[in-house]
Amino acid sequence: MQFSLYLSAQKFLTRCAFWGPRGLGWLLSLLLWCSSGAPTRAQQPVPAPEAELVPGPAVIPLTATYSLGVRVRGAVITSHSEFPELEGFRKAGLTKTTATRLVAGRGSVAELTLTQRYAPYTEGTYQIPAFDLTVNGQVLHSPGSRVRVAAAPATAPLTDATVGAGQAIGSLDQLLGKPKPKYFYEPPDHASLALEASQNKVFVGEGVRVALYLYLQPADQAVLNFYNFTEQLPELVRQLRQPTAWEVPAPEAAIVPDTVRREGAVYLRFRLAETTYYPLTAQELRFPPLALTMTKFKLLKKPQPGEDDKLAIYKTYTAPAVRVAVRPLPARRGAPAGSVPVGHYTLHEGVSGVRFRTGEAFVYTFGVEGAGNTSALVLPTPRSTDQLEVYGPDIKEEKLPDGTPRKSFRYRLVPHQPGVLALDSLFQLVFFDPTTARYDTLRPELRPEVRGVARPIAAANPAEDPFYGPALGRADSQLQPLDVYQDVRRYAGWLLGALLVVTAVGWWRSS
Repeated sequence: MQFSLYLSAQKFLTRCAFWGPRGLGWLLSLLLWCSSGAPTRAQQPVPAPEAELVPGPAVIPLTATYSLGVRVRGAVITSHSEFPELEGFRKAGLTKTTATRLVAGRGSVAELTLTQRYAPYTEGTYQIPAFDLTVNGQVLHSPGSRVRVAAAPATAPLTDATVGAGQAIGSLDQLLGKPKPKYFYEPPDHASLALEASQNKVFVGEGVRVALYLYLQPADQAVLNFYNFTEQLPELVRQLRQPTAWEVPAPEAAIVPDTVRREGAVYLRFRLAETTYYPLTAQELRFPPLALTMTKFKLLKKPQPGEDDKLAIYKTYTAPAVRVAVRPLPARRGAPAGSVPVGHYTLHEGVSGVRFRTGEAFVYTFGVEGAGNTSALVLPTPRSTDQLEVYGPDIKEEKLPDGTPRKSFRYRLVPHQPGVLALDSLFQLVFFDPTTARYDTLRPELRPEVRGVARPIAAANPAEDPFYGPALGRADSQLQPLDVYQDVRRYAGWLLGALLVVTAVGWWRSS
């Protein structure tokens, strides 16, 4: 067949040579038509490289691994950022896989997948936070999800019913020898949960600080970890609530623990919760026993290279119950018991000037500082008299640099009679001091001297006021009916009805 093609081509060239230049022109035209005019297979466009995140499964067994991945099509991964650290998991390796995918049955695109595997520590439900992953300069965002780590599935033993004919059942110990067992041991720890009260006996209204602490030694941090703490803490705080006490929560605890010495050893103290309670009645404060579950790691007795040398278990620490006795306040002459604030207070007062004249206003500040429930402090407001006008108070609460609370009462005073102004007869605060178990009174020590002429307080006459006088003169004295608003509503209803009728007529004519 090849020989016949060769003869045909030779004959064609001979005829072209016979026809001369015209034959050569036909030959060139034929070659150009074959190279350009003949139908060829259309080239398919190569799809642009694209990247996407591959989320992990929603449920995995304890013996499996959780995975997060990124898939890139039509390109190679030249650079990528680190996968995030997940709470309750440890990174177990990074793998790369490559596959080829057909495009419309006529082309192929390389598909590369980068997978980060995570090994779970214990069972439970974990929150996968939102994260960003940069691949080849492209930022991929994951909104986050939840994964549940379930118990490892039980393996059914092999029996004659599960083994087909011709298959033998033998002991692996006989075949491969007895395996080396992995012995884990639980290292000792010195952690403890404690519920501590600043006092075991208080008066009604006296504050007692109750705090929940977790103590552990520095070496215990290697084998202990908090477990599901964000869900356990609200339940612990709920159990500490007292229905017969005023509660003032402490500021949010710091992440860094305190270093304290306990029983002659150095401990790290984590403050989990703290609240100050002010009893409102003589009923005893009862705090129930509390329990905190933590994750503890057993260690491998004979660690081998490439093996996980930790085994996570659960350990619960308990704090015993605490009771605080509450004593009623002693009776006070002229007033019922329990009607005064309780605490250790001091008075810091001040005025806004050094010279005082009749008819001129000045500011007097009655400031109370000390240990106690300053939020419940109430200072009786004196009444204005013919000799003195009193306005206020303006109340302000703040914390001093040393943490002592302060509550200030600011009054605006306008004297109208000269002489020494006896502030101690106007302002006073009776309180019960639990340290001395006695009642005491805070009285002002300042006695400002007012100079000038006596100016009696004249009754205010609106007709003499430069603004209200003319306004009252122009006001209409005719009484208005009480049902004026009903009339306005009725007229508005009629107006809306008329507008609807006009609208309906216009629509009917236009149609």
